[in-house]
This record gives sequence, structure tokens and C-alpha cells, in this order.
Amino acid sequence: MVEEFEREFAEFCEAEHCVGVGNGTDALRFALIAAGVQPGDTVITVPNTFIATTEAISQAGARPDFVDVEERTYNLDVRKLHEYIETQCCLDRGTGKLLNRKTGSRVTGIVPVHLYGQMADMDPILKVAERHNLLVIEDACQAHGAAYYSGKEGRWKKAGSMGVAAAFSFYPGKNLGACGEAGAVTTNHPELAGKVRMLRDHGQVQKYSHEVEGYNGRLDAIQAGILRTKLKHLAEWNQKRRRRASRYGELLESQYDRITLPYESPLSKAVYHLYVIRVKNRGRLQAHLAKTNITTQIHYPIPLHLQAAYATLGHKKGDFPVTEKAAEEILSLPMYPQLKPQQQEVIVQELINSLVGVTAGIGNPNLEPAAAPEGRAD
Repeated sequence: MVEEFEREFAEFCEAEHCVGVGNGTDALRFALIAAGVQPGDTVITVPNTFIATTEAISQAGARPDFVDVEERTYNLDVRKLHEYIETQCCLDRGTGKLLNRKTGSRVTGIVPVHLYGQMADMDPILKVAERHNLLVIEDACQAHGAAYYSGKEGRWKKAGSMGVAAAFSFYPGKNLGACGEAGAVTTNHPELAGKVRMLRDHGQVQKYSHEVEGYNGRLDAIQAGILRTKLKHLAEWNQKRRRRASRYGELLESQYDRITLPYESPLSKAVYHLYVIRVKNRGRLQAHLAKTNITTQIHYPIPLHLQAAYATLGHKKGDFPVTEKAAEEILSLPMYPQLKPQQQEVIVQELINSLVGVTAGIGNPNLEPAAAPEGRAD
């Protein structure tokens, strides 16, 4: 069952190989280790993501370092990536490797996060990586089925098919969710896939023959069976999410001066794992919507560089201003394939009532609760 799911999900992602693992954090950790990230290395990622991204880097023995995100997509800003390499890195003349000036650590990889269901700008990221001999591991935990138009290749490319490897989570709230924890690594490199298979199963190549010290990170067959069944519907569900996102845009068109709506790059086909708006008075708006039986969430309220868990990295408020500003304003509205048009109309009406200062009633008693999915990356 696991092998069949791996074959089918690899085909869906247009990748050569898929290896099922226990969860998305396992997937990213195993991908980093299998790709060659070594203890003490530095891996670049973004501060606007769930902590699983940086946990995987740390648990692979590396040090996470941050580059700020774009104002509109919340994905890695390639200009800031160039700036990081030019100002915070230098070349080791002996080895030709890129080093972090402050720590002396070898910089070996980039983990672009395809946040909220939209892929990062992969062509220039891959170009930077090629120039500096860096690995690119996609964090695709929120981007099952998302696509990016690669000008270099002249075609659309699926999430999970562009880096040396990619990590997916099948946490129940994802676009493709299991009935519990599950994850997968996709790659076009057979050797890397083989290493991930060993890592997930105690380093075994066969029973009781351990090539390396591995982990207990296998995908359960029951979860694989559930995922196989749901995978058949994923493309349709993603299309429904895109239609719901379009409908939100139509309903909120008159509120452009009060709300910043999600931006979808022309190079992207987003799958709207989350529908994230930005508002100045988020606290009042969220409280009002809660009173009317509309659940919203914040993804993510505290940027990673300001988390106590990463105090040792030495960052302070103001280091990544785009991420910090977004964290104060972002709000995830209900988004899932079964969301009904009439539910969206009520959600938007209550949202507008709050924004213009109108005191609304108790909401529509016939409206089913519209809850936002958890959206965790682990």
C-alpha cells in the first residue's frame, strides 16, 4: 500500500521518486540529511513559517539562518537572498565553499517555503543555488499540487519537482490530509531516495542490516491507503479552493482600502491551503468574527527569529521587517473545498460590518460553522 501511494504521489508531483515517511518534519529532516547537509552547516530559510521548517534543519545538525520574505507573496525574497550572500557570506579560498562570515559555518542549502499554497519564485532561487553550489530543498508542506511557470524550462512545474528534493506533510488539515500524521519526500535523484528509505527505517537496507544510524520514520500503511483514496480527488479539491479564493476576491473588492488580499503571482498556480488577508485592526476583527461563529486563525503570529527557541541565534526585533509587519496584520479566513458560497457571503458581510464599525447581530443561525484548517507544517 505504501509503495503504491509513493508511485502515485510521485506521478502527481511529476517527480521520479517518492518516499513515504511519518510526518512532514521527518520528510524535511531526512531530505536534508540525504542531500548531504552536515552537522555545523548553515541552511538558509525564511522566518515566516511554522517552526517545523527550522526544527528539521536543526535536527539535521545544521544551523538555520533567515532571509526576509516578499511583501506580497510572503515567500522568500530573492533580492534579500542575494543581499545575504553578498553581505553575510564569503568564499573559503581553499575549498571554494560559501561561508557565513559571523560563524565561519559552511552555507550548504536553501529551504524555500511554498507558503499558504503558493510556490516561491524558484527559477532565480535555483540560479543563485547553482552559482554558489547550494542545495535547494523545497518545503512543500502547504503546496500539494501547486505549480510554477519556469521560464528556464518553458513549462509549468509542480511543487516537489524542482529542488534536489522536497518535503510534504499530510497532516489532516492539509490539502491532501491523512487521518493522522504522515509525510513524504519527492526527488528526481534515485540515490537520494534510497538514502531517505534507509533513514526512515533505522538505516536498514534489509532486515537487521544497518548501513547508517537511522530513525523510526516510516509511513503507516493505513495512512497510505487513505491518502491513495483522497489523492484521486486532490486536483478537483484544489480547483474548488481556487474558485473559493476567486469568490472571496470578488466579495471583498470594495474593501481594497481596508484589506490586503492574497496576491497570486502570474508565474504561480496557487492551491490556497490558506486564504490569508491583512488588516490593521486584526484583533477587533477576529474577535467580532468569533462572536458570529466564524473561526479564523493567524499563520504565524510570532516570527521564528523572535521565538525563544531561537534566542541563541542572536536576532532582534527589526531584523526582518517585512515578516514582522505581516505577523501583526495577517489573518486566515475559512478556506476548504466544501466551503459554500453562501457561507462566504456571510463571512464577508460580517468582516465588512466589523471593518466599518457596524455592530452586527448574532450572525446567521442557519450558517454552519466555518472553521479555518489548522495548517500546521508538521
